[in-house]
Amino acid sequence: MSDRTFGRLGWPVSEVGFGTFGMGWWSGSDDEVSRRCLQLALDLGCTFVDTAWEYGEGRSERLVGQVLAANPGRRVYVASKIPPKTMVWPSHRGDAIDASFPPDHIREYVEKSLQNLGLASIDLIQFHVWEDAWADDEHWQRTMDDLKREGLVRGVGVSLNRWEPWNSLRTIRTGLVDSVQVVYNIFDQAPEDELFPLCRELGVAVIARVPLDEGGLTGTLTPVSRWPADDWRTTYFTPHNLTETLSRVEALRSILPPGMTLPQLALRFVLSNPDVSVVIPGMRRPDRVRANLTTSAAAPLDPVLRSILREHRWDRNGPEWAAEAQA
Repeated sequence: MSDRTFGRLGWPVSEVGFGTFGMGWWSGSDDEVSRRCLQLALDLGCTFVDTAWEYGEGRSERLVGQVLAANPGRRVYVASKIPPKTMVWPSHRGDAIDASFPPDHIREYVEKSLQNLGLASIDLIQFHVWEDAWADDEHWQRTMDDLKREGLVRGVGVSLNRWEPWNSLRTIRTGLVDSVQVVYNIFDQAPEDELFPLCRELGVAVIARVPLDEGGLTGTLTPVSRWPADDWRTTYFTPHNLTETLSRVEALRSILPPGMTLPQLALRFVLSNPDVSVVIPGMRRPDRVRANLTTSAAAPLDPVLRSILREHRWDRNGPEWAAEAQA
């Protein structure tokens, strides 16, 4: 497993991390299997785990905490997220930060995450939604500074709404956030326009999430793919999104190099960008853990192939997309 430097914080983190959204939220998740998958990832050299209180109202955090407790000698960098007090995803233009992240709420959920994880200090705490209009608010700034001085938090980040990589540029320029988490994959390439160059300039780490487009880039979906009503993928893969995704996946299959799987292509696309500090695929089966982490040993994509993949950019922000799919 290769390491990358986590922005100006300087942490040496595995370039493939572990995203735990599916452990807490997706239907069919089995806690024992989730623990085994995370343990396997650590054994294979993964040193970065991303979670959130919202992933099962602490369920994913507790699972991570249990595995960490079983590995006291390992240095694993842990990131979690504070949910908005409104419990509404995504945030919207005009939302007040005092309604979403008042100081007492920030502190309350940092303490909840620490308790769930069984940690005295958390490496990275992120705001789970963000509006750039909140950049200069002194309340969150002072609260995070207090948490850092108390040793409860080491770094601060923002997790950006889907399809809104521009919604953090002012915040990054304040110098008060150490990382941004953003959707970045073969389809969602917009972060390359403005966000990545600014992060590179100011030493802000980039956490690339949803590298497989919620499963769309695994190549396993079909026209009849369905999920339970309470599974988040039901709101993401609306009929329009599923149909269009399948069409675009077929176009990718036509350029897939011999011997390479579609998930490998998707992860190597992300890792070929040096602006990415860590990519965090979700992994709920041991075979997926092995396949995703061993991608780190592969060479960067051929520049010609990467250039071709740029033509598969898919900017999605029209009214046909369900609001829930933007969280």
